[in-house]
Amino acid sequence: QVQLVESGGGLVQAGGSLGLSCAASGRLISSYAMAWFRQGPGKEREFVAALPWRGYNIHYADSVKGRFTISRDNAKNTVYLQMNSLKPEDTAVYYCAARPALNQYNSIWFRDSEYDYWGQGTQVTVSS
Repeated sequence: QVQLVESGGGLVQAGGSLGLSCAASGRLISSYAMAWFRQGPGKEREFVAALPWRGYNIHYADSVKGRFTISRDNAKNTVYLQMNSLKPEDTAVYYCAARPALNQYNSIWFRDSEYDYWGQGTQVTVSS
C-alpha cells in the first residue's frame, strides 16, 4: 500500500505562487506514474498534470499549461506541483494520485479512476 500526504496549500492572491508537495510512504514510488487532480467548488474532480516514473511524457491540462510544473524526487519519495501566476479559477482542493506502472515506464493516465492511491487533498484558495 502507498500512503500519500499533500501539503503546501493555502491562501494566495491572484498572480501569486504556491508549491505543493506529495510525500509518499509505504512503498517507493520510483516505478509509479504520478498525477495531480483538483476539485473546485461545485465541480467534478479534474486532471491537472501527470508524469511517468521514467521518461519525459509529461502532460498538463490546457488550463494550467505554462503556469504549473509537475516534478518528482524519487530519492525523497515525493512529487511536487509548482503553481505560478495563480488565478481565482485555480481555487480547489488539490489531490495527489499514484499508479504502479513498472512495465510502462513512460505512460501516464488522465482519468481519476485509473489511479490506485490518493492523498487526502490540500486546499488552495486564490483571491482576486
